[in-house]
Formats: sequence, structure tokens, C-alpha cells
Amino acid sequence: MNMEQSMCAASGPAAQWERIDWSQCERKVRRLQARIVKATQEGRHGKVEALQWLLTHSFHGRALAVKRVTHNQGKNTPGVDGAVWRSPASRYKAIDPLRRRGYQPRPLRRVYIPKTNGKLRPLGIPTMKDRAMQALYLLALLPVAETTADLNSYGFRPKRSTADAIEQCFNAVGMRNSARWVLEGDIRGCFDNISHEWMLDHIPTDKEVLRKWLKAGFMENRMLFPTEAGTPQGGIISPTLANLTLDGLEQLLKLTFRQRKIDGKMHNPKVNFVRYADDFIITGSSKELLEDEVKPLVERFLFERGLQLSPEKTCITHIEDGFDFLGQNLRRHGVKVLTTPSKKNLHAFFEKVRGVIRKNDSAKQMNLIGRLNPVIRGWANYHRHIVASPAFGKAEMVIWQSLWRWAKRRHPKKSTAWIVNRYWHRLGTRRYFAVMAGSKTREGHAMVSYLIDPRKIPIERHIKVKSIANPFDPQWSGYFESRKKLKKAHDDR
Repeated sequence: MNMEQSMCAASGPAAQWERIDWSQCERKVRRLQARIVKATQEGRHGKVEALQWLLTHSFHGRALAVKRVTHNQGKNTPGVDGAVWRSPASRYKAIDPLRRRGYQPRPLRRVYIPKTNGKLRPLGIPTMKDRAMQALYLLALLPVAETTADLNSYGFRPKRSTADAIEQCFNAVGMRNSARWVLEGDIRGCFDNISHEWMLDHIPTDKEVLRKWLKAGFMENRMLFPTEAGTPQGGIISPTLANLTLDGLEQLLKLTFRQRKIDGKMHNPKVNFVRYADDFIITGSSKELLEDEVKPLVERFLFERGLQLSPEKTCITHIEDGFDFLGQNLRRHGVKVLTTPSKKNLHAFFEKVRGVIRKNDSAKQMNLIGRLNPVIRGWANYHRHIVASPAFGKAEMVIWQSLWRWAKRRHPKKSTAWIVNRYWHRLGTRRYFAVMAGSKTREGHAMVSYLIDPRKIPIERHIKVKSIANPFDPQWSGYFESRKKLKKAHDDR
């Protein structure tokens, strides 16, 4: 290879991708996003649109969009065109074509995934280019969405989690004088039924590009089907579009159900709202208030957006009977409200563990431990902020019983003592389901791999994110940095 060929190779698309300064890209995009936040707060909608145009046409924004879709979980999942961007060269070549002029999205590839109730959930898989375009326009839309969002909306939002939503639920029902009645709301087919007309009239993004996404249709069994309503689950921008559609309900409830005087006495309706994606709860001082006033108002709000409540999943319950939200149960026991893992969540976890063990009936012990540990760790970490110690103890017992049956099936002619010594090894005062090293150390056998005991996961109260905190507003950067350090300190323990 001569010098000229060597220089061309060094300056090719692959090398150019590797030379991108990602820190600079993030700084440039962050600066524009901060300006979008400020313009939104000041109500300067023309300025917002101009800044969004700058961001979506910048090299830095386009590069970050390509990086996101080529580094996330679905990076190897193709759309209808079968294309994926695996090589650095293909990724760099994908940056320049991310332009509004002449853009025409391809139909979605329809797939189905099972839901917990046994039904199938439809997903629409866009092509890589369409995913990158959605990621690009999401960079410009998210700062607006975060600035105008309902204060107590927690689903599919940066720096917010299910733990924040649960903690806010506790704040709404956990005090001595809190509301005693709860409306549990669920929206029927939220993503599939949102009105396209409403979104095109109200979503603060490029209307022409949004219209093309909404009307792209989907392919199933080599047939093209039109989309007349909804935003497809599977699109990067879809959760934010759904959030923007549902935002405004909390403010409407606050304005409608204020504390007021009735017959000379102050009356507090105790209406509080917490939402995670399309699941929400609304508290109230009485069942009649929720049934006769709050629920009709919610139905009218949703009807304008082409949505309706699910009759099967929407109900009104008393806090002493408890209610489930996001896999956890909140219930008043005397003067205390306790948050515990829900029975349904516990059952699903046990079935998942048993399923893993059944599928690995003949696997090596180390391989079984490797498959079980992520399941146990993920479940326990999800519940570690609530009253979960009794559930963790029950989980440990169920896991032990399932593993004992697994071991007995493998060695039906061996004694109990032999099986225990073969699979459960003593460390300190108790035994662990573990694999030990073949040779002894000075302290005895070294433990190579062991099964996590959920009872050892520490229970720590979650500190809820401030409702007004905006991750795109520079004045909150110190707050989010302190939360990041606090989380890291907890994780390192």
C-alpha cells in the first residue's frame, strides 16, 4: 500500500467515526437543549422552533442519534429493509442522510411479544434510518416535554423511575390525614388509539415529519396496513409522544378540585395524581367524589385525545383494602401505610425462577447460578426501597425448595446428606448453593460461584426526585449530580 492509499484509508468513514469527539457533541447538544428549555419557560414558541431546527440539522445532533440507535439493545434488530449498521463505516455514512428534505419513512415491521395476561402486544420496528431520525427529533422534543410535563408523571422520562412514582404514591396516601380512596386508572390501548389529529395539533415538533411517522403504516405477512390512529410501541419517540398526549391532566385536576369553603367550613377534596406511562392513580376524600366528579372529568380529557379508560382495570378502592401499582401494593394497616411487593408480582417472580430451573434441568450448577442470579438480583433491587424483608424471606424459601427438587431429580439414588454436601457449601455459619474450587486454600475451599440470597439485599428508603427538577435546565445540574453521587455510593456498598 502506497502513501496515498494509506492516507485515504486513514481518512475513510470508519476512521472518521472513530475520531468523532463525543464529549463535544454532547456539550453542543446540551447547550441547545438548555436554550430550548429557557425559550419554553418564557413562552417564546417561535424561538423554540428555531432552536429545534438548529439541533435537528446539526452534525452533533445527527451523530448522537446514530450513536444511540447503534449502541442500544435493539441495535441488531432490522426493520423492513433488513439493514443494520454494525461497522464504524456504515455508522458514519448514516449521519449525513439524516435530513428533513426528501425524507420518507418506511413502514414498520410488525412483531408481537407476550403480555403478562397471556395476550400479545404488537410492536412496530422502524428501520435503522427511521429510528435514527426519531432519536434526532427526540433530542429536540425532550427539553420541551420535560419543561411542560405533569409534575407527578414518572414513566419514560430521564432521571425518573418507578421508585419515584411509588414514593409519591406513599406521599399521597401515607399520612395520617391523607385521602382514603383511590381511583386506579388504566387507559385501554393507549399507544394504539391516540388521535393523530390531536397530536399534529398539539405536539411541539416538526409537523410534517411527525405526520409521515404517524401515517407510515406497518408490514405484516408481506402486506401493508395503514395506521389511522396511535403511535407505535417500538418507536424511540413514541413514549414521549404518549407522555405529551397525557400531560395536562394533573393540572386540570388541581384547578378543578381545589380546597374550598362549603357551608362555612373548609373542605379539602384531597385529590392527588400520580402517573407512570398510561397507568395512574388519583386519590380523593370520598368514593362519591371519585366516581361522580373525578372519573367523568378524566374520561372527557381522554376522549378529546381519542382515548378511553379500560373498564376491566379501572376501579375505586379504599386504602385499607390496598391497591397495586407498578408491581407493589400500598395498604393501610391501622395508622401505618405499608408498601410491599404485590401478590401478583411475587407469583410472577416465583414462576420465572421455576421456569429457569426447569429449562436447565441438566445444566451445570455454575451455568444455572449464572442464569438465576440476574433474575434474583433484578427483582430484589426493584423492591429494595420498600417493606420487602418478608417477601425476600419467602423468595429465599421458594428458591431453595425449587433447587432441592432440581438436585433430587439429578440424583434420585443419593442420600440427603450427599446432595447437601454436593451442592450447598458452608461459608461461615450457613450454607450457600455454590460451586467451590477444586483445590483448597489456606482458609479452605474457595467459592467460585454462588447463588444470591435476596435476604442479603439491604432495604433502603428511596429519596424521591423533586417534582419540579428538569434534567435539561442548567440550574438543576448540581442537584442531579448530587443524586448521581448518592446512587453510586449506595451501589458500591
